Parts: sequence; structure tokens; C-alpha cells
Amino acid sequence: MTSHAGRLYALAAAVLVFFVVWAAVAARPWSSHAAARDPRLVALARREHRLRSVARLVQRVVDRRFAAYRKQLVAYHAALARRRAQLAAARSAAAASVPAAPVAPAASAAVRVVTLPPLVITRTS
Repeated sequence: MTSHAGRLYALAAAVLVFFVVWAAVAARPWSSHAAARDPRLVALARREHRLRSVARLVQRVVDRRFAAYRKQLVAYHAALARRRAQLAAARSAAAASVPAAPVAPAASAAVRVVTLPPLVITRTS
């Protein structure tokens, strides 16, 4: 076969046959229904069913607890907002009742500024 077109057609047919055989093998048409009656598979299916039902119950409990948590969180934020409002009102009332007086510096707490000569190093070692 010296024709390039013939070689390409043969290659395409070979690839097509390869994938068709692959699909046929993956489908496993020769497997019998006896494997489905295997007691280990039946026990595994029962266990899967039991675990799924337990998972549904656990999810219900988690959902209920999370709903209660959200309610408590909303109540906490509301109480926090009320406390902050009370604190702001108390601060504004305290600021309005106390007149602002100039604060005199205490004599013992006076700060002295001292200017020191520059540090000069004459030796190297």
C-alpha cells in the first residue's frame, strides 16, 4: 500500500475499531447476574442504606442546632447593639454634665529637654 490516503483511511479505521472494542469491553456484556446475588454485595448494599439513613438523621440534628445557633447569634447582636447604644448615651450624658476645665500640668511630672553634645569617637580599634 503506497497510497498515503489509503494509509490514513486504514489508520482511522483502526482507531475506530480500537475505541469500539474498548467500549464493548468496558460494558462487560459477559458478566452474569449471579455476581449481583453475592451475599457480600447484598450486605454492602444494606450497610450503605443504613449509613445513608443515619446521615439523614445527623443532618437533621445539625440543621436544627445551626438554626438555634443563628437565633442565639441574632439575639446576641441585638443585645450588643443595645449595650453599645446605652454606653454611647451614658458617655454623651457624662460629657454634657461635666464642664471642660483646662488641665494644668503637674509640677512633678514636668519634662525637661536636655541637649547633649555630639558623640565623637577619636580612636579605632
